[in-house]
Amino acid sequence: MRIVKEFIMRTVAGETILVPTGAAAEEFNGMLTLTETAKVIWENLEKVDSLDEMVHVLTEQFEVDQETAKQDTAALVSELLRIGFIECTKEDRTW
Repeated sequence: MRIVKEFIMRTVAGETILVPTGAAAEEFNGMLTLTETAKVIWENLEKVDSLDEMVHVLTEQFEVDQETAKQDTAALVSELLRIGFIECTKEDRTW
């Protein structure tokens, strides 16, 4: 996966938010609040090569079973793809 929008991650009042910058600020008016899990997924999107690797990252960091981590990750990644914040880097669109 590749992040295609420019965001700055900040912690404000104990919450992690993504603030759009540059062209992203013109296209997306607002901020995204991330859960702890979503924060870890966002931070690792460009570091892992597959959904299974991301699931491993999450199960190592949180007390979550693999199936729940897989479903939650797939849901978030699907939404980020839908709104154009990330894009698949593999030709087969698997990750």
